[in-house]
Amino acid sequence: MNSALIIIFAVMILCIYLGIKARKGKEMDLEQWTVGGRGFGTIFVFLLMAGEIYTTFTFLGGSGWAYGKGGPTFYIIGYGCLAYIMSYFLLPKIWRYAKDHNLMSQSDFFVSKYKSPYLGILVSLVGVVAMIPYFVLQLKGLGIIVSEASYGTISPTVAIWIGLTVVTVYVMFSGIHGSAWTAVAKDILILIVVLFLGIYLPVHYYGGFQPMFEAVESAKPGFLALPDTGMSPSWFVTTVLLTALGFYMWPHSFGSVYSAQNEKVFRKNAIIMPVYQLILVFVFFVGFAAILKVPGLEGPEGDLALLRISIATFDPWIVGVIGAAGILTALVPGSMILMSAATLLAKNIYQALNPKITDQQVAKTARYLVPVVALIAVFFTFKGGNTLVTLLLMGYSLVTQLFPTLLFSLMKRNFVTKPGAFAGILTGVATVAYITISESTIGSLFPFLPQAIKDFNVGIIALIVNMVVLVVVSLVTRPISVTSSKTETA
Repeated sequence: MNSALIIIFAVMILCIYLGIKARKGKEMDLEQWTVGGRGFGTIFVFLLMAGEIYTTFTFLGGSGWAYGKGGPTFYIIGYGCLAYIMSYFLLPKIWRYAKDHNLMSQSDFFVSKYKSPYLGILVSLVGVVAMIPYFVLQLKGLGIIVSEASYGTISPTVAIWIGLTVVTVYVMFSGIHGSAWTAVAKDILILIVVLFLGIYLPVHYYGGFQPMFEAVESAKPGFLALPDTGMSPSWFVTTVLLTALGFYMWPHSFGSVYSAQNEKVFRKNAIIMPVYQLILVFVFFVGFAAILKVPGLEGPEGDLALLRISIATFDPWIVGVIGAAGILTALVPGSMILMSAATLLAKNIYQALNPKITDQQVAKTARYLVPVVALIAVFFTFKGGNTLVTLLLMGYSLVTQLFPTLLFSLMKRNFVTKPGAFAGILTGVATVAYITISESTIGSLFPFLPQAIKDFNVGIIALIVNMVVLVVVSLVTRPISVTSSKTETA
């Protein structure tokens, strides 16, 4: 057993230890399990939300896209910063309403706002379906990291099963508390590893950042710019907009919002998080450095760029530390996804259809559903072959369909009706499903349009359809208020 493998297994054992120990002294009812008793301060909420945001997508997908796509990769920095600005105004309102109404899941918010448990069922189904590719992304990344960092000693399949077992155990025991404590270890390690790799590799191989970019531009002219077609400026803008609007629509991100002590936490985080976003730049530097040093990685293999250049450069024990950091980027968001999906299925679908069951039964059911959701995700992990970024964008296209209904619900006078909310979300999701299954683009659907519009992210089309249907149906089904001018006489 090489030193890399020893370090990787040590980190997995640490995750189980932290995850189980996190429940000490707490009675794990549904509120403690899902939202931590609403007692997390600024640091824990920051680490928890960063744990969800900076995943294997960031670690492998970001460097993989820098390696294979070049300039378009920088959309990843743009949408995060835009989302943090929105969070300064959006999240305190969500938290305040959730606390006042004792909400525990994303779907609870929609149920309470629109007085419709069936809307909650729809929102839950959309959330769970969207989280499956997101969880698949984490599992694929986990398999890649362990297999590569162990120098092929452990296959991706075995690595996925081991990682899945680890995360399932501590989610069932400790819920969000386990995720929060694991996020502490993850953020410390990922910060050290990414900064080290992003600085060392360009300096070691090229003598600095500018010489690295000059070498890449010389070898692949125009690679670092946005192309005129395809991932053009209009694709870039619409993709940034789509992903920024969907940033906090993930059910596990929504649940993290509920865990805060007070609304000031989110304003502090909105100030800090854009700085943390700079870490992504160093991830991109690793991908750019790998272009000329580990050439020939095509398609999904581009996600191997960070690990391949690390293996070619460092001793096994350093590769083990890098692999351990990567594992944590899979386990932390994976645990939040598992917990959120199980809560939605138990509370907002099972209990909504069976109102007589108690909260204790819901909590027990949610725990039992954790391994079920995990097994479903494993099935799709072994069936699919998309790159990590493609999987994430597909999930974003789905969860963003919830944004218009949420946004209007925060207004003092919400004109959206229950039928309007249903129709908008359903048509948006149906549009995403059709586009995904048929592998259509705006250009193939509307070949007569200008090239700039053809390059729009297809998720934006689904969002536009969603909003048009939502507004029209709401106006048609809006009850007419009748004001009587008559007065009663004695």
